[in-house]
Amino acid sequence: MKDYKKEYAGFSLPIPERFSFPLDVFDKWGDGLALFWTDGIEEKRLSFNELKIISSKCAGALKRIGINEGDKVLVMLPNIPEWWEVMLALMRINAVAIPATVQLTTKDILYRLKAVEIKAVIATVEDAKKVEDALSCSMLIDKCMVLKPILISVGKREGWHDCIQRRDKAEPFYGERAFSADPAMIYFTSGTTGPPKMVLHTHASYPLAHLTTGKYWLDLGEGDMHWNLSDTGWAKAAWSSLFGPWHMGAAIFSYYRKGRFEPSLTVEILHKYPITTFCAPPTAYRMMVKEIPAEEFKFKTLRHFVAAGEPLNKEVIEVWKERTGEYVYDGYGQTETVNVLANFRCLPVKAGSMGVPVPGFIVDIINEDGEPLPPNREGDIAINVKFGRPAGLFKEYLGNPKATEKTIRGGWYITGDRAYKDEDGYFYFVGRADDIILTSGYRIGPFEIESVLIEHPAVKESAIVASPDEIRGEVVKAFVVLTKGYMPSDALIKELQEFVKKHTAPYKYPRKIEFVEELPKTISGKIKRKELKAKEFGK
Repeated sequence: MKDYKKEYAGFSLPIPERFSFPLDVFDKWGDGLALFWTDGIEEKRLSFNELKIISSKCAGALKRIGINEGDKVLVMLPNIPEWWEVMLALMRINAVAIPATVQLTTKDILYRLKAVEIKAVIATVEDAKKVEDALSCSMLIDKCMVLKPILISVGKREGWHDCIQRRDKAEPFYGERAFSADPAMIYFTSGTTGPPKMVLHTHASYPLAHLTTGKYWLDLGEGDMHWNLSDTGWAKAAWSSLFGPWHMGAAIFSYYRKGRFEPSLTVEILHKYPITTFCAPPTAYRMMVKEIPAEEFKFKTLRHFVAAGEPLNKEVIEVWKERTGEYVYDGYGQTETVNVLANFRCLPVKAGSMGVPVPGFIVDIINEDGEPLPPNREGDIAINVKFGRPAGLFKEYLGNPKATEKTIRGGWYITGDRAYKDEDGYFYFVGRADDIILTSGYRIGPFEIESVLIEHPAVKESAIVASPDEIRGEVVKAFVVLTKGYMPSDALIKELQEFVKKHTAPYKYPRKIEFVEELPKTISGKIKRKELKAKEFGK
């Protein structure tokens, strides 16, 4: 995109009556590189044509097993090549994929099995035991669980269908187009503010509409190789590890390993492989900036960096620019949407901003009456739905019409996030509506305080929540993870409090600070502020 205003004004995304991501997008790219996968030892390079054949044979095998159009399938696979194969296969059948992280516990799997009628579960042999435990749990003996799902494993396991063995013997099924409004995927929300909800996307709202994600924000094209750090069970994988890159004919890079994120290994991989664009959550960028020497940030092939999941602090963006010569282009969206706000390469970057509306979306800051607010006034981030739901917005919270209805205020879809915008139309995140702290009549967003704290060399990571106070009602409390080499002390608490006072309005400083080894996070890496706040209020 060279001219944002022109592109935004003239953009339209025609929605065909019927659509198939494999048939209408993926299969057309031919011999171009689609997937570069490695675990650091073995490497696999698969072209679009090769994955077309493999996924079509997988689709044929799944149909023989008994999976058909509309069937809901829980896909609990890590970032191994079979994940992409299975996702494409399910789209060819027009089954409804429910991606899930392998970090799910037996309890999490049970929650999903009881929440929706799942026809089949696809998992690795390693994770099969958790599924079996969930199925054998006594809680399943009720009317909610009417059918035992078909069990399909990647590898051989007794009582399970071997997906690979069956695929190798199957006839290919290349697919059929579904109605664009038909269900395509279900994602469970990350649960930062309550129990996970089931987000239902259609063939138009995710497989088709992520064209804008790949084209504008990720800035991809043929010849690019994009690496996204997202877990396969997080909706961000659909954004950057599936639909966005392949809409543009770009290759997807994937490095498979178990265990926690390692900043040094990530930087090593960025040097070793011909990666051109990179997407990571803010936590990863913060850790790399804090733990990796500045001289290691000169990359040969990388030209574009993006971040999503939570806002990225201004200080980190500026340090990254200083070290690499490139900005990190922050983007915003939800499990319920595609990318709706972003910083674009054709526009000046305002470090700390969420950016401007993505073509195809009318986004504004509104008040409680559904009226747009003037610049620099905090309100709700909202997407215009007066003339219908735009492509890229989910259909509904499955089985929860009340929650779906609550998202609409007048002619606006309410995201549940608070922000303000400046005179140039750039948006600035304040916090989740549930995270705003009310103290002595002031409203304080956690992100601003966290962004100040991250600038102090002692702070590796922090989370700001409300804490009860007899006089003020609530006060600001900081949970702080210290950088290596620093130790908790009363003197450091005082130093951090004074540091915040100097860099923002003094009334916003954390009156309470607690040092912790790590912060509670969702499986997608988002901080569970609700859990910390509940602890403070004794809930």
